[in-house]
Amino acid sequence: QVQLVESGGGLVQAGGSLRLSCAASRRTFRNYAMGWFRQAPGKEREFVAAISSSGGNTYYADSVKGRFTISRDNAKTTVYLQMNSLKHEDTTVYYCAGSVVGIAGEYDYWGQGTQVTVSS
Repeated sequence: QVQLVESGGGLVQAGGSLRLSCAASRRTFRNYAMGWFRQAPGKEREFVAAISSSGGNTYYADSVKGRFTISRDNAKTTVYLQMNSLKHEDTTVYYCAGSVVGIAGEYDYWGQGTQVTVSS
């Protein structure tokens, strides 16, 4: 089992930036593809970004491309989501997740989520 703990959420004005972090409890983290998802109350979970285990491949939802950057530090067993040019519609809870299979596979481990609120 791997525990994932997100941090870095908060309140920011539109146009501002936040960096989310997701710390994993085990060094096997380096073998997992990692992703960020978000889900607003009453809505379906939405893919935001993903990164391969080596960090060599990244993918983004069209809605965040050019504004968000996913990265990872395997030595620190942490994945990051740098969010710039935030919009009101980015407001929701963000979750990190880990996939044993790979970047396009099912995600096996989930964090508890961190709230991001963008004021307009």
